[in-house]
Amino acid sequence: MNKKNSVPKWFWIVTCIALIWNLLGVYFFIQQLTMTQETLNSLPENQQLLYETMPSWVNIAFAMAVLGGTAGCIGLLLRQSWCIPLFIVSLIGILTQMYYSFFISNSYEVFGPGGLIMPVMIMIIALFLIFFSRMAKGRKWIE
Repeated sequence: MNKKNSVPKWFWIVTCIALIWNLLGVYFFIQQLTMTQETLNSLPENQQLLYETMPSWVNIAFAMAVLGGTAGCIGLLLRQSWCIPLFIVSLIGILTQMYYSFFISNSYEVFGPGGLIMPVMIMIIALFLIFFSRMAKGRKWIE
């Protein structure tokens, strides 16, 4: 077994924040998956239509995104390099979900320019986690 280098405190801080971020994603995934008809009916009509017409493969992509990211963060906490492919799986899930939202459905028309803020943040964080985990491997903080 290779000897791992000691990691700076900020590694743990970044990793814990990333885990919390991804756990929030899991929470929102579960909320979307278990949305009751009553909750759906309380949404504006155009948002109801988005949820009602969403194909199941978009939910699968959402699951890949949040579960891959969460598992990747757990891998980072355990200092294991298998976190890297999990973050890549998460990014693929994000890209698939965003492709549907912006090129197949009319999400942009429903949510407007303000609806771009969260997807852009999600993409930036996903790319950062891939960069961060690769950097950690290069510095032998993970193996």
